[in-house]
Amino acid sequence: MSLKLNVIVTSIRPGRIGPKIGKWMADFAKENSDFEVELVDLANFELPLFDEPKHPMMQDYAHEHTKRWSEVNAKADAFVFVSPEYDYFPAASTVNAIQTLHKEWNKKPAGLVGYGGVSGGTRAMQSTKILMNTVQLMPLPQEVPIPFVFNFIGEDGTFAPAPEVVQGATGMLAELKVWAETLKPAREEALKKAA
Repeated sequence: MSLKLNVIVTSIRPGRIGPKIGKWMADFAKENSDFEVELVDLANFELPLFDEPKHPMMQDYAHEHTKRWSEVNAKADAFVFVSPEYDYFPAASTVNAIQTLHKEWNKKPAGLVGYGGVSGGTRAMQSTKILMNTVQLMPLPQEVPIPFVFNFIGEDGTFAPAPEVVQGATGMLAELKVWAETLKPAREEALKKAA
């Protein structure tokens, strides 16, 4: 079964380190899983604060940025969200990226890679999971926190994770595959019934 994984970098602010962590995660997934992997940088979509006139459940998008965001995520079977923690909470861009769509997320598993200071993004990941559940994303219990993230950014700007991060990412990818294989037939069956 062919399965597509989107590794989504959700930070969009100037000076962000999310793309470094996202690139590492995407490269790691390509080398350590059977997924077809695409690195998706939210900043490339210029997605404003939710601005669609109709509810996302209708999938009747008026704006080109939403249509592009929908298209890239509708094709995926699983996701890894690479997200920072700000003030014990996910970045506003993370929340907006999820809330802008609905059916594109349904019955698909999601892993979380969080980064920050002492908590490594754990508090933000827990809040994100609540939101994911409401749009029928299947957030995994396995998550990958990266505490004191700046300690793992080299002088050349590359992210070189601790062994525990590598171990966590390996387990998360394995679990993502199990859930992606399980949910894809259920999703396809639901689409047939709706047609």
